[in-house]
Amino acid sequence: MVEVKNNEERSRFEVYSDGELAGFAVYRRRPGRMIFVHTEIDPAFEGRGLGSQLVTQSLDTVRASGEQVVPLCPFYAAFIERHPEYQDLVDARMMEILAGGD
Repeated sequence: MVEVKNNEERSRFEVYSDGELAGFAVYRRRPGRMIFVHTEIDPAFEGRGLGSQLVTQSLDTVRASGEQVVPLCPFYAAFIERHPEYQDLVDARMMEILAGGD
């Protein structure tokens, strides 16, 4: 059984497989946005789609909160690129600023 939890004390979403911590996604919260900075899946759990479940459920949580996402983590950025249904969550203005735009 796979479960994703928001561990607000540690500022990360955690994914569990049969009760065992399999990975996490670290975020920084700012007013109106959640900035995803790093994702790790334990090598023992790779290849099971847990990373995708972690991202999907965390993005669904952000959507429900009404916040936007800043995907600094390459895993999140690539996932969102491949899944257009999540692209509306991206804070495009913040991404432009971070990329060196005005």
